[in-house]
Amino acid sequence: MAPTDRYRRPADLPQQIPVFPLRGVILLPRAVLPLSVFEPRYLSMLEDIVSGSRIVGVVQPERSDSDEESPPGKTAGLRAVGCAGRLTAFQELDDDRVLVTVTGVARFSLVAEMATAKPYRIFEVDYDRFSDDFRVGAGEELVDRSNLLRVLKSYLEAHKLKADWRAILSAPSEYLVNSLSVVCPYGAEEKQALLEAKELKDRAAVLMALAEMELASGESGSGSAMN
Repeated sequence: MAPTDRYRRPADLPQQIPVFPLRGVILLPRAVLPLSVFEPRYLSMLEDIVSGSRIVGVVQPERSDSDEESPPGKTAGLRAVGCAGRLTAFQELDDDRVLVTVTGVARFSLVAEMATAKPYRIFEVDYDRFSDDFRVGAGEELVDRSNLLRVLKSYLEAHKLKADWRAILSAPSEYLVNSLSVVCPYGAEEKQALLEAKELKDRAAVLMALAEMELASGESGSGSAMN
């Protein structure tokens, strides 16, 4: 059983969770997000997560003029929707960084911030709006998989990127769409649109539209590769 399979309904997740605000970063159900953690406030958060529920929320800060990946303090506005994930890997490095892997479980709506003396932020969250996230593979049958693979192949070829095509072809549509959405090199607004897409087929459509617009413009995106 996968580590996240134990969460089958909203009640299986804590209603108050620490959140990790990260600009341009999203998490989605069953997708995997690797993170390098080095700030003291988030190292403290990791210690508490490891000894507790192992659940953390990943949420983007609201749009601002700042380009900081994670805004300091506790006053920065946060997007209304994020995603809860389980800490599934943890590795301490000699330079005081910690490498972690977070596997997505379900999206949430922020409800209220909790008062805490902790250096990080804790929010009450509500998963009910995203109850389908708890069903593995929900909506896969509605994804235009052949078109998704066509667009992905064109994208990879245009950017001269190599990929394990055998693994791609064998991956479930949910994992493929959500993983590509997490790693795709688009900005914060595009990432949030992918996160908030109501159903898997909608997210796949947004992902394909973004890739096709980039291919049509001849631009190379804004960061890492979709591989």
